[in-house]
Amino acid sequence: MSTTLDTPAAPESGTGPDTRQFTVTLRVRRYNPELDAEPHWEDYQVTVQATDRVLDALHTIKWEQDGTLNFRRSCAHGVCGSDAMRINGRNRLACKTLIKDVSPDKPILVEAIKGLPLLKDLIVDMEPFFDAYRDVMPFLITSGQEPTRERLQSQEQRERFDDTTKCILCAACTTSCPVFWTDGQYFGPAAIVNAHRFIFNSRDAGGEQRLEILNEKEGVWRCRTTFNCTEACPRGIEVTKAITEVRRALLYRRV
Repeated sequence: MSTTLDTPAAPESGTGPDTRQFTVTLRVRRYNPELDAEPHWEDYQVTVQATDRVLDALHTIKWEQDGTLNFRRSCAHGVCGSDAMRINGRNRLACKTLIKDVSPDKPILVEAIKGLPLLKDLIVDMEPFFDAYRDVMPFLITSGQEPTRERLQSQEQRERFDDTTKCILCAACTTSCPVFWTDGQYFGPAAIVNAHRFIFNSRDAGGEQRLEILNEKEGVWRCRTTFNCTEACPRGIEVTKAITEVRRALLYRRV
């Protein structure tokens, strides 16, 4: 592979932004169900800057080299979660992954996340993921009449489930899970994280219902505690810890 510069390094202190350009190879796993029997790899040479992200390189390919390339993206700022994909074998958000951080001196492998049906190129069918999400009732359940005042909550009560409110439903954690890859009925880490968000919410009255749902054979007991999900989460959620806390709540029936 030819490069215009060596592997990029951080600029010297006080020299301003790193604006150097260099050429990288993106090796993208392509699949068109109308033409291909199986997915295949295609290489693209892309000129990038040290501050560019993998998403920027994919845009260059899409807009300047090959308009048939398909992938999802929306906000491009790590909030919507739509551009989750496997980059060099790890689940990441393309909009948060800098080119210079993924060994740009070698081909950068880009492929769809695993465990969900592949539709086209980097796009998967998210419906099985959202089905599991809906199954855990990810909404506030209250009792009694419509409130006449705010449902107050202390700072300590809010902190109890604060971490799991950060989920952006990108599916990076769920599709990094070996159990999810091999068991199509497993809820997956993201669904359990979103159940946790309400099970430990002092304003919610549906905790027991969710715990019963997650007590089924495909619930929290299928987790093998490999920590893949925690490592994959682009928001830094302690996913494995959340799953463990739900298990503990099931065992002792208290939150």
